[in-house]
Amino acid sequence: MIEFIERYGAALTFAVIFLHELGLPIPAEPLIVLLGGLVGRGSIDPVTNLLVATSASVCADLAWFQLGRRFGTRVLSVLCRVSLEPDTCVSNTKGIFSRYGAKSLLVAKFVPGFSTVAPPLAGLLGIGRLRFVLWSVAGALLWLVTLGGVGYLFRSRIEELPALFDRMGGTLSLIIVGLVGMYIGWKYLVRHRTLRTLRIARITPEELHGMLLSGKDLSIVDVRHEISLDMLPFTIPRALFITFEELAQRHHEIPRNKDVILYCS
Repeated sequence: MIEFIERYGAALTFAVIFLHELGLPIPAEPLIVLLGGLVGRGSIDPVTNLLVATSASVCADLAWFQLGRRFGTRVLSVLCRVSLEPDTCVSNTKGIFSRYGAKSLLVAKFVPGFSTVAPPLAGLLGIGRLRFVLWSVAGALLWLVTLGGVGYLFRSRIEELPALFDRMGGTLSLIIVGLVGMYIGWKYLVRHRTLRTLRIARITPEELHGMLLSGKDLSIVDVRHEISLDMLPFTIPRALFITFEELAQRHHEIPRNKDVILYCS
């Protein structure tokens, strides 16, 4: 494996990191750690491989960025369909972007899921292409240098890694599969219980429209995030805009003497 990487390092690095950043389930991190070890041994050129790896990461980010700019919410909808939490798969990213903007791309590679969702969301929100590329390059360099630095520190024991994986591979795989299965099962139960509770007190948009036309006195609270409003800038008539984060401080603004209807994305 090490000889193969030494011979085809640049092409292999570009392919693995590019596909990984596109969202395919390809483990790029072990390769980056191994490359750091090979750099420490002097087997490969550090500058060339760092440039290739950074280019692969930025190319994938730019592809997502352009898709987000061109197709908008449809791209995020596709990403949400493969998420364990489709109702909230973008909400955390929105929150980070609302606080830090494009600077959040600096740490995006270290946050599972965020690395794939952040670039199309940046394109959707209209962040400048040059600004996006600069922060994407900085984030890729930080990610690569950090992981490669780990391999560099343990370069003297790099030959022991394949043997270690061979001894522990089966047991480690079973543990990982078991933990992932437990996590997915727990998420499914929580989601199923939450949706069952929501269905009890849920009305359709058509029902709400009929109530509004009939003149029924309602209290409508729009709890969407500000970024959700940017993505879909339409509001329900007479709705009070209060985000979930503001509910604790502004709950007294919601009338208690009438039906309260919450609207979210």
